[in-house]
Amino acid sequence: MRFFKPLQNKSYDYKPRYYKGEGNPYEIKRKFNEFRVNDASNKGVKQKLVNALTDYKTNPDKQANRRVLIIVAILVLIFLFIIDFDLSIFTTAR
Repeated sequence: MRFFKPLQNKSYDYKPRYYKGEGNPYEIKRKFNEFRVNDASNKGVKQKLVNALTDYKTNPDKQANRRVLIIVAILVLIFLFIIDFDLSIFTTAR
């Protein structure tokens, strides 16, 4: 009476013949997961922001922060140049 039993997947535990390393050689890992505090089970925006702030506070990188600020400043100046923004509104007109 096999008609009423649900089908089960067959498990196959493959181990490479010549692999002498530790762990699974076919496991896919992200490049920076070991350097960040990441809890992927939280999907809310607030929790993502909290995780980003705690990661920023635990691993401050001054050189990377300066680089990001320089890039943002350059992009803002390019945007202001494109829209033909007049910087003379910040000076006092006599």
